[in-house]
Amino acid sequence: MDLFSALTLEKAGFKAIGTTSWRISNSLGYTDGELIDFNRHLAIIKTITGNVKIPVSADIEAGYSEDTNKIINNVLRTADVGVAGINIEDLLKKSNGLREISQHCKLLEKIRITLDHNGYKDFYFNARTDTYFQRQNPLLEALEREKAYVESGASGIFVPGLKEDEEIKEFTMNAPLNVLSLPGLTNCNKLKELGVRRFSFGNALSDKVIAYLEKKVSKLLEFKDTSLLYENER
Repeated sequence: MDLFSALTLEKAGFKAIGTTSWRISNSLGYTDGELIDFNRHLAIIKTITGNVKIPVSADIEAGYSEDTNKIINNVLRTADVGVAGINIEDLLKKSNGLREISQHCKLLEKIRITLDHNGYKDFYFNARTDTYFQRQNPLLEALEREKAYVESGASGIFVPGLKEDEEIKEFTMNAPLNVLSLPGLTNCNKLKELGVRRFSFGNALSDKVIAYLEKKVSKLLEFKDTSLLYENER
């Protein structure tokens, strides 16, 4: 998400928005995965929070470090630019797989304590687990991680890849649940009935916008004619 996207969503009537690390990285010419400098990432988040009136939640991936103190500092710096909450995940970026549960819980506890001690007791701290993207049979481990993360201070849990109604219900019994939009998992009203509290587009919307732009630009170059810019879209 960039400032233009944020302003567009606010104008459309969205009551809250969340940044996506994929879109911020892509806007700077990088792929997702903490490949950009955190200062550049944070500057974009600050620009967004400084120009919209609705709450903004920031996706800071796994904290842009594997050092606990640096992650905590990055979380606090993100809170200081005016976001209403953060999203932080258990997927290790430089090494493979997920951070071990007890190790990740220690990190989450320290983040919660630091936020509370710096005036952010109501700050929404969304703990993402990538279990469904990393495991063959993810349900039991994901539920274990959800329980442990919430006990360690997380405000809610984000489980991208979760799709089945019955499994979604199991997660909503324990904490506010955030799910990711996927083919077959798209209807907010149905998800609300299942108990889902937060819903993320991920990169799906920006992918559509980019694909549309690429299509139009290709036609401009092919036909050397700008009339297509004035056609009514249906």
